[in-house]
Parts: sequence; structure tokens; C-alpha cells
Amino acid sequence: MPDSARPEIRAAKIEGNIKLTGDLDDPRWMSAQPVTLDYELQPGENVPAPQKTIARVLYNADYVYFGFDCRDTDPAAIRAHISDRDKIFDDDFIGILLDTYGDYQRTYEFFVNPFGIQADLLRTGNNEDDSFDTVWESAAAENKGGWTAVMAIPFKSIRFPASPEQTWSLTLGRIYPRASRAFFSWTPLDRNNPCLQCQGGYLKGITGVQSVSSVELLPYVVGQQSGQVGDDSDPSSPFENGKPKGRIGGGIRYSPSPDLAVEAVVNPDFSQVESDATQISVNSTFALFYTEKRPFFLTGADMFQNQTGTFYSRTINDPIGGARVNGKSGSFSFSYLTALDRNTPYIVPGEEGSDVVESQEQSLSNIVRGRYDFGNETYIGGMVTTRNSTGAHNYVGGIDWNYKFLGNNAFHGEVFLSGTKELNDLNLFSGTRQFGSTGHDAAFNGEQYGGSGTYLSLRHDGREYSANLQYQERSPTFQAQDGFVPGNNTRTAMFNQWYSFYPNSALVDMWVPEIDAGIHYNYDGVRKEQWVVPNVYAQLKGQVNINAVYFLVNEELFKGVQFRNINRASFNLNSRPLSVLSLNGNFAIGRFINRSDAPALGTGHTFNLTAMIKPTSQLQIELDYSRARLKDIGTGELFFDGYIVRTVGIYQFTSEFLLRLIGQYDQFNRKTDIYPLFSYKLNPYTIFYAGSTYSLTDYGFPFGTKQTVRQYFLKLQYLLRT
Repeated sequence: MPDSARPEIRAAKIEGNIKLTGDLDDPRWMSAQPVTLDYELQPGENVPAPQKTIARVLYNADYVYFGFDCRDTDPAAIRAHISDRDKIFDDDFIGILLDTYGDYQRTYEFFVNPFGIQADLLRTGNNEDDSFDTVWESAAAENKGGWTAVMAIPFKSIRFPASPEQTWSLTLGRIYPRASRAFFSWTPLDRNNPCLQCQGGYLKGITGVQSVSSVELLPYVVGQQSGQVGDDSDPSSPFENGKPKGRIGGGIRYSPSPDLAVEAVVNPDFSQVESDATQISVNSTFALFYTEKRPFFLTGADMFQNQTGTFYSRTINDPIGGARVNGKSGSFSFSYLTALDRNTPYIVPGEEGSDVVESQEQSLSNIVRGRYDFGNETYIGGMVTTRNSTGAHNYVGGIDWNYKFLGNNAFHGEVFLSGTKELNDLNLFSGTRQFGSTGHDAAFNGEQYGGSGTYLSLRHDGREYSANLQYQERSPTFQAQDGFVPGNNTRTAMFNQWYSFYPNSALVDMWVPEIDAGIHYNYDGVRKEQWVVPNVYAQLKGQVNINAVYFLVNEELFKGVQFRNINRASFNLNSRPLSVLSLNGNFAIGRFINRSDAPALGTGHTFNLTAMIKPTSQLQIELDYSRARLKDIGTGELFFDGYIVRTVGIYQFTSEFLLRLIGQYDQFNRKTDIYPLFSYKLNPYTIFYAGSTYSLTDYGFPFGTKQTVRQYFLKLQYLLRT
């Protein structure tokens, strides 16, 4: 749709604030221009929406307000639950996609369900980041004819150009989950154009808000008492209780304009209340990736993300302090992050595996990122990361770009160079693993070397036919110690293509056959892998999504042993058949390599099933079961067989208060973890936590199960904002 043909909605200016009750009974809403969400984009293709939705926009000096009237001919079928923020995506919900700069590079997403529960995300291209959080207000109310909702978004919480009148790209949407997960929109969608936010309308009429500034203070206090056994490998080791400890710290954030934010933290509390779900690592030789949950690193995280993995914030483990600057000047965006770490971890990459080394080394990390946006999702950028410690360093720098052409084609690239001076401490890490044929090894013996990493992608996204050609290489000595680069010494080419069918029949909404193929060499020209993998994805009625995959050709050279015919099949399921139940599962069966020092081909399976049960609007129970089994294909010798089971129970009293209990048992390590928690969360930053952690190990006869770790903690954090 050309820009001149895109619809517009004008915000009506009001005096004073709207009282958020969830109803649209304030008479000032009648002064706002109504628009209707007339189009069903999924599963139908720009067909009339089966339910009526009306949206209006108001604003004053401090807020922009969005009001929605969601009509429903069967209100009893509305799906809604009282949950924590960002947990509403199985429900009915309404939302906005707001691109305040109109360059389609960074889009705010705000959503509300019929209980007024919030979700906010940040979209870059077609990627959505749910770790993004900001402060805004919402309310909703059900009625005999459906439900209504109101959002109040402070101008302090979003960035936008400093201009007398704002023109923002706006998408208004409603998710209506019934037989299918339907998506209603204010504007039609061309499925031959992969850019969703490019096809919204315009929000106009907001004037006089160009000089917004704010100061935020975020102090916290933490108290904890912990204890643990002296040696968890010795069942007779005594349990030692530590003394109660306290910790205070905080941060300050100053935004002199919507285009600039400066933030600093001193002695920040980067402890995690959200525990990581244990992953099965019994047959993995590479470091495992865990998502970031610490608030300081989540703001502006989208600027540092790339395919090469040059920044991974969890490599900054326990900082003494840190600072960050995010800004935008016209088409140029920039970010800077620095942190002084107390106990620095290292990921030492390799060709067939990596090592994770924990240390008490102190290091200083600096990450600088700049990007110039040309519009229409086209940009060029650069990034530099540095990590310095006593006698050692790692420097990484490079450029990246995205060029969109002929509507639905894109050429993306990244080129990075690294320079590394290792620690000289063989007591910390003395691995003899070689970095290819470079003459360097993985041991911390003070070596110095450089490396390079490249990623190229040529992609076509069409309504029916789509394809992606990718090439990635990392030299044997490429390292990004501030990032997540577990593997190197690789040159890999991949090509996948798929075709989308939209029958929208009584059984199937969409189905997609796809074929993936690739080949992988190391830097010495030795072929390490090749594969051809056909698969079929289908969206069925009943909100059932399935994906069937078969490794038709799968060969790999691992630790000098050539493995052929590593054929296996996998099946993935995602289903939300009822408001009270959702299911996610994946199952793989066939041949796998046992990745030990004496590798062998085996037959076995991996399995994971997660069930989310919501018997009431306030109670949810998550049950997760994962297992892996592998035995020798020739002798029948059992390599491993075990499981991990995890249960999460949450009772949400209100949108702010919850009680949560996590229980987890890892059969591989014979460990049980229990995490009770009470949480009060007024907004993403004003929080109170009280909880504990317990870890127990089953040592078998005659010792039985003993507690190995215990911790009690309290945390209070309060956002002060002007």
C-alpha cells in the first residue's frame, strides 16, 4: 500500500487525565475519531472480521490514550486470565504496534487482555522481544456485549522525534482465539509483503510533546541467608549455615529528551528470581544458551543482537557497577554499555565443543553500537566490544547491514574481526584442545591471536514461495568473550525454501512444505556435516499447529569418526484447544551420535511435553517433562537414559500479587530443586520479592537424599520517577 493510501486516525486533545476503569464511559471518548478493525488477516485474508471492534485515541500533555470497544456475540467464549505481565498470549487481547519514527526499524507493541493484564514487546523487523518492559497503565472490563479496554502510555516511556507534530505509524489489532487464532486489523495486509508494521495506518494530531524529559531512580535493598554443604560430591560433608547478609544499591536513569537516555547503576542486584529451567546437557558438547532476565541488560538489548553473537549479556556475571547510553539523532541510533565485573566467566569455543570456565577474575567490558537507518528496513551499522582484565583482553569489531529491495527481498550481512590475548593461568584452564591447524590451543597460556566471523543471508519472503540462502564462517581463533560464540573453525552454507498454502478449510488454515539443506566444512577443507531435511508445517482448526521433520540425508564427521545415515524423525505440537489447556511438545526418534570421547552411533529418542492447565482465571499449573535415551546401534549398550520433570504452580491474587512454587527433579544428576516465591509487582520495576531456594541430592543407599543448598531472600526495589 503506498503511503498516500494508508488510512489515518487523529488523536483528540483533552485536558486532565482519563480515570482508568476499563470502561469507555468518560464523555471525552466521544470527541475522538472512531475507527473500526474491519479486516480479518488470519486465518482469512483480508475478509470481513466476524466481530466488531472500535478504537479511539486521545492525548494530553502526559499521556496518549487508546480505547477499544471489543464486541462479541458470544461473551461466554472469551478467553481471559489474571496473570503476570507478558503472559496473556493464549487469551483474547487487543493491542497496538507503534513505530514512532516511521522507519520500520523499531516498533513498540502494547497489548491488554480482558482483565487489563499488560504485555509489552519490542519488534525489530519480524522479531519480537518480550524482555522489553516499560511503565504504562491499562484497565479492561467485560460486559454483556463483549469487553472494553483502555491504555494510557506516558510520553516519558517511549522515544519519538523532537518535532512540533508527531506522525506515527500505527497498527491496531485484536486477537480472537476460538476455532482458530484470528487476527483482526484496522488495515489490510498484503501477504506478499513481509513487513507487518509497514502496512499500518498513521496516527496524527499529537502536538506540543517534543520536550519531554524524565529522571528515574531505582534503589533496592536485599537481605539473604544461605547455607550449603562443604563438598556436594561427598554425602558425609556437613551442611554449613552462612551468616545473614544485606546489600543495597541502585540506579539512576536520565532522559533529557525522548531521543536520549543515560543510565548508571552502582552495586546492582543482578540476582535472578526467575530460575532457569534445567536443560538436558548429557549429550551436548557446546555451551548452553540461557535467556537474559536481569532488567538492566534488557533495556535497549535489541540494538546489540546479531547472528554472529558478539554480545551476550550473561557473560557479565556480577558487576560492581555499570552504565548505558541509548540515543537517536535523526536516522542514526547509538548505544553504549559498560560494566565492571567481579567474577568473569569465559566461553572457550572450538570446532566440536566448547568449555565454560568460571573465574574470580575482574574485567571491564565496553560495548558500542551505531546504526544508520535508510528506511524501509534498510540500514548499515557497526559494533565494537572490548573486555579487559589483568594481562588479557578480547576486542571484537565489525559492520553489519540489511538491504531490502524489490519489495520482499533482503540482503543481510555481518563481518567481524577479533583480537585476543589470553589469560596466563593454566590452573584456571589447561585444556589441550587445538584451534584447528593454527598452532594455538584452548589452554589459558597467554597466547595472542586474531580471528574473523562472517554471516551473509539472501532472503525472499513471498505470499506463497519463500527462500533463504545463508553462509556463515568463523575462523579457528575467532572469539567474542562478551558474546555467545560456542563454536568456531566452521564454514557453513545453508539453503531452505518453503511454499505456503492457505486453504482455510474446515480442517486446515494453512500448511507449508519446506526443505532445508546444508553443508559444513572446517578451515582445513574437511567436510564436517551435510544434510537434507524435508518438513511439513500445518495450522489446523482448534488452534493446533504441527510440524513433522525427517532427516533424509544426515552425515557428520565427529572426533575423527565418519557417521553416515544418521536418519531420524521429529514431531512438534503446539495446541490451545481450550481456554483451560494448552499443550506444547516435541518428539524425536531415530539415530543420534553419542558424543563421548569414544563416539558411537546409537538409536534413541528425545521427548519434551509441556502442559499448561488453567482451571480458574487465577490459578495456573505448568507441567513439563523432558527425557532422553540412547543406546548403541550395534551392541545395544545403554549410553544414557534419564529425565527432567518440572512443575510450576502460580496463584495470581491480582495483577500485582502472586504466589509461585517451582519444583524440579533432574534424574541425570539426581537433584531436586524447590523454589517458593511471593511477589508483588506494581510495575516492571517497583517490586517486592520474598522467597527461598532448596536443592537436594539423592546419594543413594545408605546416605539417601540430603539438602545441599538453601537460601532465604527478601528484595525491595522501588521506582521513583519525575
